Amino acid sequence: MSRLADYFVVVGFDHEKERSGLSSGRIEQRFPEEDWKDTPFIEGIESFCQPQGWALVTARRQPSFFVAVLTDIDAQRHYCACLAFNEPVALTPAALQRRRPDEEDEDDEQDELAATAAGLNGGGTGTLVQHHSLMYAPKCLVLVSRLDCVPAFRNCLGIIYTVYIDNLPVQIETLVGNILGCVQVPAPGGPQVRFSIGAGDRQALQPPLSALLPITSCIVYELFQQLGIHNVVTLFCAAMTELKILFYSRSYCRLNDACSA
Repeated sequence: MSRLADYFVVVGFDHEKERSGLSSGRIEQRFPEEDWKDTPFIEGIESFCQPQGWALVTARRQPSFFVAVLTDIDAQRHYCACLAFNEPVALTPAALQRRRPDEEDEDDEQDELAATAAGLNGGGTGTLVQHHSLMYAPKCLVLVSRLDCVPAFRNCLGIIYTVYIDNLPVQIETLVGNILGCVQVPAPGGPQVRFSIGAGDRQALQPPLSALLPITSCIVYELFQQLGIHNVVTLFCAAMTELKILFYSRSYCRLNDACSA
């Protein structure tokens, strides 16, 4: 029996580094706080949570789910299931002025703020409007596991996100504790597991029949549907002859499914 997930991590936008001109993420919370003896925590995990980079945006983006597969020094795979979304951040002109610690840049910063305010209002007068500017900062909920249980990760992160956004009367700590400590997954060939993480949900997890044959669900079918049989055969031949293959997609989820298939 193995844990469903080893770590739960909340990664947010690093506003302190952004003030100095750098855009990156930072780990806001992680559970458990101490490393498991059999599975050390992956350092630098925030670098894999935002494929398009950490940056404030002016429009809210739809939540997206994707999986990053990392390999440690012992060639063991770690699946980092990420649910990325945006949180509103209100920035006043005074707060924006404090974003640069160097006072010599104050005049240049005022010019940038004036240009930004003029662009937001569709004008070119360069007048700084005295109201807060609403931006959206990226945030990620991450489950780290040695198991390839992507559907279960998607469901669990979706439940946590719903509880967080809708402010439901459920303790997120309880959900995380159940995921990390109460859900045990049998070895390949074992029986189906039914479980709940404590939010009124009912989930089922079926281990693969063999460790060498993963459960693909419908992702192989979707690959044939999206690429066509001729392109899939060409892709298979390229993989068998050890050619480099590049997948490109605007959808994190479809990109992950195509690579898995």
